[in-house]
Amino acid sequence: MSQTLTISDALYMQLETAARERGLSNEELIRQLIQMWQSKVDERRHRQEVVQRIDALRERLFATYGEMADSVELIRTDRAR
Repeated sequence: MSQTLTISDALYMQLETAARERGLSNEELIRQLIQMWQSKVDERRHRQEVVQRIDALRERLFATYGEMADSVELIRTDRAR
């Protein structure tokens, strides 16, 4: 499904400049720029979901096992051998 959007000439020129600054250089500059931005938004959303899952796992582990001991000293001792 295609949509048409009317924007001012000034905004179009700003978008065109932003697209060229990112190395986009054909007749579909604005479309490519918008796709690039959407891709970054999708990636950011995915990263946020991953962080939320990590936090949930951390909370479940804490609820199950309590606070985990710090293993830094054990690692240092092992390396020193």
